[in-house]
Amino acid sequence: MQKGSDVGIDSTLYNLVLVLHLVAVVAGFGGVFLNGVYGGQAKTRPGAGALAIGEANLAATKVAEYAIYAVPLLGIALIVLSDGAWEFSQLWISVSFLLYFVAVGLAHGLLFPSAKRMNALAAELVAAGGAFEGGRPPQMAEMEALEKRLGLVSMVLNLIVVAVIVVMVFKPGL
Repeated sequence: MQKGSDVGIDSTLYNLVLVLHLVAVVAGFGGVFLNGVYGGQAKTRPGAGALAIGEANLAATKVAEYAIYAVPLLGIALIVLSDGAWEFSQLWISVSFLLYFVAVGLAHGLLFPSAKRMNALAAELVAAGGAFEGGRPPQMAEMEALEKRLGLVSMVLNLIVVAVIVVMVFKPGL
């Protein structure tokens, strides 16, 4: 392919889409990679403080979610614009897409519902203002179970992100 062509991995359009792809990766996955830090901080600030941190985390995650959805679309554009340098049949591309869809499934099936429920329980605790008969609020047991689930799912999702990065860098099967 000639330098300056409209397509191919040396083209300006390809490089522009590659920059957008990388920005989406950083904004999206970077935006959620440290969600556990929010959880840890919320745990040290009970009541309204914990709820505020949880709500801020969900808001930031929602913004990151849109960038995450752009990642495979931009990846597909890169494959199309590569002028045959990259093919959907290449192992590294197939593995990357598979891992991406597993991660999105885990996020929608477990992570998002658990985080939303955690915030709802925190809101109930704040609304009750600490007035519970028998000492320990009934929401606490469910929150502890959700905390464990969120920690495990977040760890798996972070490992998937690292695995995709490794696959993208080393391109197995190429």
